[in-house]
Amino acid sequence: MKKSEIAKRIYTTAHLTGEFNLRSGQISNEYFDKYLFEAEPELLGQIAKLMKSLIPDDTELLAGLEMGGIPVVTALSIESCIKAAFIRKKAKEYGTCKLAEGAEVDGKKVCVVEDVVTTGGQIIESVKELRNRGAIIDTVLCVIERSPKAVEMLSAEGLQLKSAFTMEYIRNEIE
Repeated sequence: MKKSEIAKRIYTTAHLTGEFNLRSGQISNEYFDKYLFEAEPELLGQIAKLMKSLIPDDTELLAGLEMGGIPVVTALSIESCIKAAFIRKKAKEYGTCKLAEGAEVDGKKVCVVEDVVTTGGQIIESVKELRNRGAIIDTVLCVIERSPKAVEMLSAEGLQLKSAFTMEYIRNEIE
């Protein structure tokens, strides 16, 4: 499936209109319900095929952020054959008390995977915690970049954001 076709499928599957409060605190009149496109196996598989080319060559581990990054990182891990870790927003306070489940992050070159990024606030928090645990991180992949502000904010933290799609690209494919 071509990139433009995937963009159209994401739009028709997951684009909602109304008034939405974003994690960043912003209010938007449109929203991509990521769980709607992540729940479609064929579409998620096509997204992973497209995103595979964005993974830096020296990546040892893919890390998906809770909760929306988990399905994307799982599909990307299957597509790329690179091990995955599943990153909680906060280390659990019982059992193993881990922040990162799955593959071990310490000393690994990690590529963070997220679904939709507006400002990158949660990514920055998670990356700080992962770096404190020994992860080496300089790249973040996302399915949809909502705002160029995310690129600036992540860059200030030494992170390059690579997106499969921008909101602008998806809008242009629909018109």
